[in-house]
Amino acid sequence: MPDPNQSRNQQTAITDDPIVISPITRFRTAMLLAIAADALQLIFFPLFVEGAESPASDVLDVGVGAVLVYLLGWHWEFLPSFLGKLAPGVDLVPFWTLAVANVYRKSKQTLVPAQDRPQPQ
Repeated sequence: MPDPNQSRNQQTAITDDPIVISPITRFRTAMLLAIAADALQLIFFPLFVEGAESPASDVLDVGVGAVLVYLLGWHWEFLPSFLGKLAPGVDLVPFWTLAVANVYRKSKQTLVPAQDRPQPQ
């Protein structure tokens, strides 16, 4: 007679596996999030115009920064993006989108083998 606890343990072992997301999917998700956050700050300009004094902008930037670090890992490009959003008027620059694009560019450069890179003359 099969043990009912054994089948329950097998079911929980299957559902405890972490979900694996491919790197390209992570970059696409990060880019869409960055574009959405920058567009949101541009579309609702009067709400976010105060820079560091705008709590809505601060909450959005902290949330976007946290999700981007979760998706892509820590990169120095995220720090200027976060700090640039604190200054009034500088919010109009799409820093999050530029940061994710730069992280993507850097990741592509590290994937190209050294012998395939063009040599400076």
